[in-house]
Amino acid sequence: MRDKIKDSLLESIQVKEDLLHTSVTVIMDIADTVIECLKKGGKVIFFGNGGSASDSQHLAAELVGRFKKDRKALPAIALTTNTSILTALANDYGYDVVFAKQIEALGAVNDVAVGISTSGKAKNVIQGIKQAKKMGIKTIVFAGGDGGELSKLADTALVVSSCNTARVQEVHITVGHIVCELTEQALC
Repeated sequence: MRDKIKDSLLESIQVKEDLLHTSVTVIMDIADTVIECLKKGGKVIFFGNGGSASDSQHLAAELVGRFKKDRKALPAIALTTNTSILTALANDYGYDVVFAKQIEALGAVNDVAVGISTSGKAKNVIQGIKQAKKMGIKTIVFAGGDGGELSKLADTALVVSSCNTARVQEVHITVGHIVCELTEQALC
């Protein structure tokens, strides 16, 4: 058990060290895009499946509530929270469109759409990003592995160089926290 714990911690550290050496500029670009969106009166729209759905809700809450500072709420939403919409869309149209339809309904030009997928292959996240691009909404993707189709579609893509879902999710939330902190500093 001790060795497994050490191996997991070392793997997590290694993936984050790789990010430190390869992705600082990408993280800056993501933060700049979010900050610019909010300065223009837009909102940040997060979406993903499973753990990425949880990350979407977590990051939206950090912006609407607070990260470190008591401040004015910043507009953000996770498209994973309304079970009536999710189940109606999945039932009536299929699960692949549950995010695209919500972006069509709720998205606007000054917004930014943040699609999160550990593999970069989630069809409904891909469709959500495609819908955002169709509407002229800036797009950001958090992915893992080779980034899949998703990373090729986005205006800005953070691709974590790991195929271990847990390690990818750990990096996604770390980067999300960094972006929230930089956004809060810039706007508050």
